[in-house]
Amino acid sequence: MTAHPVYILGTCDTKHAELAYIRQCLHARGITGLIVDVSTRSAQTQADISARTVAAFHPDGESAVFRGERGQSIAAMAVALRHYLLARTDMGGVIAIGGSGGTALVSPALQALPLGLPKLVVSTVASGNTAPYVGGSDIAMLYSVTDMEGLNRLSRVILCNAANAMAGMVQAPCTVPPDPRPAIGLTMFGVTTPCVDHIVHDLSQLFDCLVFHATGTGGRAMERLADDGVIRGFIDVTLTEFCDLVAGGIFPCDTDRLGAVIRTQYPYVGSCGGLDMVNFGARATVPERYRNRVFVEHNPQITLMRTSPAECRAMGHMIGHQLNRCEGEVRFLYPEGGFSILDRPGAPFHDPVADEAFYAALSETLDQTPRRRLIRLPHAINDPAFADALAHEFSHIFMKDTDNAQHSPQ
Repeated sequence: MTAHPVYILGTCDTKHAELAYIRQCLHARGITGLIVDVSTRSAQTQADISARTVAAFHPDGESAVFRGERGQSIAAMAVALRHYLLARTDMGGVIAIGGSGGTALVSPALQALPLGLPKLVVSTVASGNTAPYVGGSDIAMLYSVTDMEGLNRLSRVILCNAANAMAGMVQAPCTVPPDPRPAIGLTMFGVTTPCVDHIVHDLSQLFDCLVFHATGTGGRAMERLADDGVIRGFIDVTLTEFCDLVAGGIFPCDTDRLGAVIRTQYPYVGSCGGLDMVNFGARATVPERYRNRVFVEHNPQITLMRTSPAECRAMGHMIGHQLNRCEGEVRFLYPEGGFSILDRPGAPFHDPVADEAFYAALSETLDQTPRRRLIRLPHAINDPAFADALAHEFSHIFMKDTDNAQHSPQ
């Protein structure tokens, strides 16, 4: 058997057969599986780790979990499970099963676990919007197809596949050689890819460039890695997640966007990538109140809407207020020629009035100091000269930090 067990999470009062089957499949692969019960209706079930044991890790004790009201109990068990799992030192991986309630219960705990630790959720909701369950983590989700109501000819195959996938991750862990380059985070959308590609090409000799897709969860993942000390600076080219926060799109950031920049004081260079667009699903899903706006159908599943001057002003104030809280080196570069491939002369989102509304709001909000500067340049965001400017500004402020300079390859 492997030295570190796989923790198998689920509600034993309703899904013990499925949990025991996963443990059996893992055992066949030479892996110890420990069933962790997260039931809230009854604490008297068969499990390797009882629901009472988990509930006792709640900051207010197990009485906070077993209180009778289902919604409150599930929320409390989710808190207890997070504390329980974070206290484990012998974890080879985590596999969980659940419907909508069970998936919502286990997901916050799995999101809190270290990136790279194998984690897999078999769920009835894995074919829908999985962003609330995955967040900025590396949780793998597998659609259960049938509901989990006992074992059948299909569920046995799917649960066995899940167990085998977990076994593969546990038995063949990835080892990455040390990299002397400091890691930095960059944000990109398809409409800002030329800019980010150019920056990565320019800086890859000095930095390990981690590029994040600016889909809400991408920004959260980047900032989590900064909070964890994995990345040491930001070239935040693409802030389009603010558009969806302001206008109700499908890829919004949360109100903590730029929070890691504030907390860590790591060097930050930002720009306006994708601030010209709100992301919606298929065209039929766009809210009726927006029917007279300018749209581009990016693909059958994604519809882009041009941001208005009012929305751009709101984003300028919002971003400016966040940057004012940053005590580290901050540069924000404004591209006069447009915010994306779609925002240039002749392109469908070209709207200098809206773009300038963002600049006016940001410039009147931002408290500029020698360490916090707004720089206006006569380029479009994807022009090579603008990408060069972003790379140059970041390299300059990164090396101003004595500690960064000492740890950077020459």
